[in-house]
Amino acid sequence: MQRVLSTYLFKPHKLGTTTLAEIHGGGFGAVEIFCARRHFDYRAPEAVRELAEWFRGHALKLHSLHSPTSRDLGPARESGVPMSISDPERVRRLDAVAEVKRALEVAESIPFRFLVQHIGASREALDPRRTDAAFSSLEHLVMFAKQRGVTIALENTPGELASPASLRHFIADTHLRDLRICFDTGHAHIEDGVGASWEAVRDLVVTTHLHDNHGEKDEHLLPFEGTIDWNAALLAMSTAPAATGGLPCVLELRANEAHRPGVAEAAAVLEKFEQARAAV
Repeated sequence: MQRVLSTYLFKPHKLGTTTLAEIHGGGFGAVEIFCARRHFDYRAPEAVRELAEWFRGHALKLHSLHSPTSRDLGPARESGVPMSISDPERVRRLDAVAEVKRALEVAESIPFRFLVQHIGASREALDPRRTDAAFSSLEHLVMFAKQRGVTIALENTPGELASPASLRHFIADTHLRDLRICFDTGHAHIEDGVGASWEAVRDLVVTTHLHDNHGEKDEHLLPFEGTIDWNAALLAMSTAPAATGGLPCVLELRANEAHRPGVAEAAAVLEKFEQARAAV
């Protein structure tokens, strides 16, 4: 099992080498970094250089980047304005594409395999204008990523636009054969359920976002703290073609008002996963 922790857990704070060392010391072999400029300023050469130097001296690998999802006004301030590669308004869409390219350029200093990309905002309806805009964006971004050794993995999110079935049809209809899927268990649980959602895309999945909820809100809880049937979920996900090489188990957790899960708690969940898989 490839153990990966997303820095989404630390998103409110600036990402530094101390946090990476904590993740590595907790038993994780790789990390996914969330691109928000107040957390990780992917546009700042000095910030990228600092992390690149740290990665060169340590065994922890950069598995993936999560593409930016909102427009930041600066490294210390986030505007909260959603940024979408499927925006029908051309100027805003091109601005989003340019921002994603800046994130992809990190691979020139710190190699990573996947860029996790939202196709639009959460809860969006299936709109031909938005799918056309997404195609225009991804036609360029897929090539830009490939030139840097990166595969773009579209993440399923709540709503029709980026449901697993919609993403599968999008990849088939656009003939963007290099696109793959990041399967998000929490988002699937809110919609059609993990099992049905998985079956829609399992042959396209190359990476994951694992977290739990109670079927209503995107809570990003530790697995086993919500209502997902994890034994069934793990059994289903073991059928992925990528699983022959070990499907990456990327925990994408979020702190709440009562508690911020620690790295040790996250690692303990993956121990449970391994025990559950061994029992199948």
